[in-house]
Amino acid sequence: MPERTPLDTIENALSDLSPGEKARLLQKVAQDLTGAVPGIDMDPGVCGGEACISRTRIPVWLLVHARRLGASEGELLRAFPALRAEDLVNAWAYARLHAVEIDDVIRAHETA
Repeated sequence: MPERTPLDTIENALSDLSPGEKARLLQKVAQDLTGAVPGIDMDPGVCGGEACISRTRIPVWLLVHARRLGASEGELLRAFPALRAEDLVNAWAYARLHAVEIDDVIRAHETA
């Protein structure tokens, strides 16, 4: 029998919640996700905690920087075979939401 995940536990518990409790839970989840973008992870153990494409060690700032230098999406997909087109969509969305962060990281890497 497969091991239960935290998500399995939460899904099973949802049926026991009142509508008001579900609304409070939804509000809490929405607060936790502010600024989050699907397909983008930040893990202190991966790339120093910089925003990366999920399942990879490809930092968002690197893709944004390459794009600013003139790389096309097709060129990025060829240069990084693990990338999918949807990963680039997610990276651009993250970069729009976190423009100052991305600019700061690019600047830090340029001066390093």
